[in-house]
Amino acid sequence: MFGKKKNLPLYFVKNLDTIIGIVLVWRGVWYALDGIDKWLWDGSHFWTAILGIVIGFLLLYLPDKNLKEIEKL
Repeated sequence: MFGKKKNLPLYFVKNLDTIIGIVLVWRGVWYALDGIDKWLWDGSHFWTAILGIVIGFLLLYLPDKNLKEIEKL
């Protein structure tokens, strides 16, 4: 039991590292899409929003050929 308590800080640090990495990637994608909006459509988010929805559904659908991942929403 002592071994598990000893690894608790390491477990926390590894999970925090993963969370920070995901947030930074998400932030970078968000700003890149904003840049595309400004470059192609004078700042309108409409087309990248539609494209993002379509790509998101495809990413959820293609691996299992279903959309069960969004049933929890």
